[in-house]
Amino acid sequence: MVFILLGCIFLYIFMMNVIEREANLQDFLLQKYYDASNNLPSWIITSCVTTLSLAVLISQYIPIVPKYIADLQIAGYQLNKFGYSLIAIIFFYLAKSILGFLFYQSVGDGKKWSIFYFTSTKFYFILSFLLIILCVIHYYFPIDRSKMFLYYIFFFSFVFIFKVFFYLFHKNNILPEKWYYKFLYICTLQIAPLMLLWKLLFF
Repeated sequence: MVFILLGCIFLYIFMMNVIEREANLQDFLLQKYYDASNNLPSWIITSCVTTLSLAVLISQYIPIVPKYIADLQIAGYQLNKFGYSLIAIIFFYLAKSILGFLFYQSVGDGKKWSIFYFTSTKFYFILSFLLIILCVIHYYFPIDRSKMFLYYIFFFSFVFIFKVFFYLFHKNNILPEKWYYKFLYICTLQIAPLMLLWKLLFF
C-alpha cells in the first residue's frame, strides 16, 4: 500500500510542476476558471488519486469479494479486496462522469460541464489529501480499526453533505439554472450512484 500512496503523491507533484506550471497550492485552489489551463488533465489525475486512496482505505472493510468476481481469473490471478474495491470505485466514477456529461448536454447546459469538472477538481483535490492522511493513520498507527469504521461513516457522510452544498452555492454556479434540474442531478447523479457503490462493496 505504501507504493500506491507514494505513487499518488508523485502524481500530484507531476501535476503541480508540469501540468499546472509550478503553481503553488494556494494559486491552484484559488485560480479562476478563465485563467486556468490544462483543466482536463488535472481533473483526470485528481480523480485517479482520489480513486486509489479511497480504494486503499476502504478495501480492509470489504467483507468478501463476490464469488462471481473471485472466480474470474486472468493468467491465473484473481482479484483481492483491494482490486475489487478499485474496480468498483473506477466504475462508480466513470459512470458518474459519463452520465453527468450526458445530463448537462440533455438539459441544455453543456457549456457548464467544463466549469463543473474544473470546480469539482478543487474539492476532490482536498478530499484526496485527507484520504491519504487517513490511509497513513489507518495502516501505520495503532488504532482500533473496527471502531474507526464508524468514524469513517460519519466522515464520508459529512463530506457528501458538504459536497452537495458546495455544488449548490459555489460562486461558479456549476449546477443547471433551473431548480428541478438541480434536484434531479443531486438525486440521480449523487445519491443513487453512491447507494449502488455501497451495495457493490458491502453486500
